[in-house]
Amino acid sequence: MCYFTIWFLNCVPVLTTGAAPSLPFKATAKGSKGRIVAVIGAVVDVQFDEGLPPILNGLEVPFHGKLYLSGDNVVRTIAMDGTEGLVRGDEVIDTGDPIKIPVGPETLGRIMNVIGEPIDERGEIKAKNFAPIHAEAPEFVEMSVEQEILVTGIKVVDLLAPYAKGGKIGLFGGAGVGKTVLIMELINNVAKAHGGYSVFAGVGERTREGLFGGAGVGKTVLIMELINNVAKAHGGYSVFAGVGERTREGNDLYHEMIEGGVIDLKGNNSKVSLVYGQMNEPPGARARVCLTGLTVAEYFRDKEGQDVLLFIDNIFRFTQAGSEVSALLGRIPSAVGYQPTLATDMGGMQERITTTKKGSITSVQAIYVPADDLTDPAPATTFAHLDATTVLSRGIAELAIYPAVDPLDSTSRIMDPNIVGQKHYDIARGVQKILQDYKSLQDIIAILGMDELSEEDKLVVSRARKIQRFLSQPFQVAEVFTGHKGKFVTLEETIRGFELILKGEMDHLPEVAFYMQGGIDDVVARAEELAKQNA
Repeated sequence: MCYFTIWFLNCVPVLTTGAAPSLPFKATAKGSKGRIVAVIGAVVDVQFDEGLPPILNGLEVPFHGKLYLSGDNVVRTIAMDGTEGLVRGDEVIDTGDPIKIPVGPETLGRIMNVIGEPIDERGEIKAKNFAPIHAEAPEFVEMSVEQEILVTGIKVVDLLAPYAKGGKIGLFGGAGVGKTVLIMELINNVAKAHGGYSVFAGVGERTREGLFGGAGVGKTVLIMELINNVAKAHGGYSVFAGVGERTREGNDLYHEMIEGGVIDLKGNNSKVSLVYGQMNEPPGARARVCLTGLTVAEYFRDKEGQDVLLFIDNIFRFTQAGSEVSALLGRIPSAVGYQPTLATDMGGMQERITTTKKGSITSVQAIYVPADDLTDPAPATTFAHLDATTVLSRGIAELAIYPAVDPLDSTSRIMDPNIVGQKHYDIARGVQKILQDYKSLQDIIAILGMDELSEEDKLVVSRARKIQRFLSQPFQVAEVFTGHKGKFVTLEETIRGFELILKGEMDHLPEVAFYMQGGIDDVVARAEELAKQNA
């Protein structure tokens, strides 16, 4: 007979009588035993006759199956795994500690679940250090105020909505627009260019900056490219937290990382730690897996002084899981049925993602937008914590321009001449002005045609279409699908390319030459190739 464990997190005390107990409660000793008195879905009530365990303590149950639960004489707990087979009267043991997970270099290249167990069938994670997933945010005096761009190698991001090192980036988009692929490329590029660490947290989806987009616009592809670029360009590590992730996509991501060299099965050159809480897991696991990934990243930042990238895919599933837990706990729902503690839950997690004097955690969070509605409380609550937003647009994806980043809706707090420099700022604003002018002319073009435009407007349209196509870029992580060799473009090369287009020095080149190219030199080479073909 095998012995398995069940963990509980103490959550809301449930009173067995109408009278409120006196505070503080008498704490139980480690190893104290209680018994299950009720199982309501993922919520389990446990009675202790000799005092109560502290809030957030883990409890275990001798049981023929594995279960992880988060949680007067009765405490209410939330399950970290299925509750099938639990019955009233089952014995429960207080472990005396919160959930602790393995941290450190031993986690690189491995996949673990919310409570730190390996799920990649490669044996035990032989970590020397363990850390509780619940922790306080760094003190104000420990934080750093330095401003620095994190170069991703993705033109549209670096030019128009640059990411701040140690910032939070929101990756917004509906289903199927390429959030995860973008994160993959970021992890790859940043690790190889900056030598940093990345952590990927995948929450309920197929990362303080945000990546926004509706279904099918490329959020996943963009995430994969980010992972790729971070690894190759910065030589660093990433942590990927998959929250509510599809099991198939998590499996695909793992094998793509192996093929791309981000995970090294034979040596010690892996660049990413993976933490999965798939969408088949109970809400308790999906609500806590973000914290597990964050804990792995915090170790690299605080103990090793690293600049870490934390990828969360998808942060909406974190909110969704919290809503399910809230309903099971009997709380009255708030707007659109979300939990009344939505802002508190989000803030408690986001405030742990920051830059300290020891190192930094830069977070890229893919954010699913229900029905492409940015006013939905889930994405709207996330906005307040973001330093940059990358919005993926289905309209741009329909033009076959990838990454399908909207250059007019995407924003960044550090797009300031005092931070990025006057030249970068002027070129970025010039690009956005031409694209905005082109957008305002599209109705006239649709009704009257190009011939009715003035010569000046025709020039604007011509340059805007070239800029639009030059914002596309072949991803290294998508080479097998597109047939185009992926490109990492430096910030200097990106600025130079768009400067030449704005000055009119590329007016003689056909717009097709700008599509799916890296730097401006690649565009010139492609134009010469096309000229030879047409000769």
